[in-house]
This record gives sequence, structure tokens and C-alpha cells, in this order.
Amino acid sequence: MGESQQAAGRVEWAASMECPSAGAAGSPSAEEAELLQRWNSLATVFRELSDQLLGDAQREIGLPPSLLEVLCFLATTPEQAAPMRLVAQTLGFSTAGTTGVVDKLADAGLVERRPSSSDRRVTYAALTPQGRETATAAARVFADSVRRRVVEPLGEKGFASFTGAFATLGLGGDPCTGGAVAGDC
Repeated sequence: MGESQQAAGRVEWAASMECPSAGAAGSPSAEEAELLQRWNSLATVFRELSDQLLGDAQREIGLPPSLLEVLCFLATTPEQAAPMRLVAQTLGFSTAGTTGVVDKLADAGLVERRPSSSDRRVTYAALTPQGRETATAAARVFADSVRRRVVEPLGEKGFASFTGAFATLGLGGDPCTGGAVAGDC
């Protein structure tokens, strides 16, 4: 059974599950249970798709998914560097997790830490020349995988609609909020 058939099977299974206590006192209503089941199915499929995309890049580049996520993110930032806090926020990593991933990338010679010129509390993760090469290769593999696994099945209009839905929800914008100095959030 292929990956897409397995994912579809899991979605069908989740959709067929009934909340046994739906509507009972202290339990979600049947409508709420169905809504939550649909949401859980969507979240599961999105995680599986992300894992597949990162798996494609991992097989090609040979780095673990968390390292690839950081490299691909840094490849798309101005000056191919970003504050550690922004890396953590954007990728959903904990502070400790971000530190660990950046440590591994630094040990491999792919990233270096740089202090901010405007705020001594801020440290940037920045691609090294070798990191740029690796990040570019990873980004190309990842983008190809997105095209093959997402854009082609949905079509350009479907993909635009998909990404537009997140924008409608106010998601996918600048993760820096509050009074952060531009570039130092």
C-alpha cells in the first residue's frame, strides 16, 4: 500500500470513529466530536505530509529533518541568517531544541552563531559558505518534493487556494510580534 493510500486509510478510519459519549453530560456534542475528529484527521495528514517532504530531503541530503528544516529556513531569510528566537518560533522548536540543532549544524560547519549588532541579547544563526551549498541543495530537493507531492496533485489553483486558506486565518505571516527591532525578534 502506497503512502497516500495509507494516509487516506487513516483519514477514513478517523472519520468513521464515533465519540461513544458524544452528547453525554461533560462530553462534547456529536457535532463537536465530528468537528474535532475532522480537525485531528487534518492535523495528522499535515504532519504525515511534512514528514514525507522532509524524508525526501533526508534521503537525498543525508541530514536529519530538524537540521534540514533550519537550513531550508535560513536559506530563505535575508542574509541567510536569523535570530535564534525567530528560528525557534518559525519552526516550532523549543529554545533548548533550537540550541541543540544549531549546535549540530555548527559542529558540521554549516552554521555559525553571530551576535546582533543592535542587541547584545540576540544571537543569530547564519549559514556558512558550506551551509549555503547544503541549504541550497536541500531547498531544491524539498521544493521538488512539494511540487510533486502537493502542487501537482492539487494543481496550481488548488495549491493557491490551500495557501490562501491559511492566509485567511491570519496564519503564515511574520512570526515576529510585539515591539521587536526589525530583524532582531
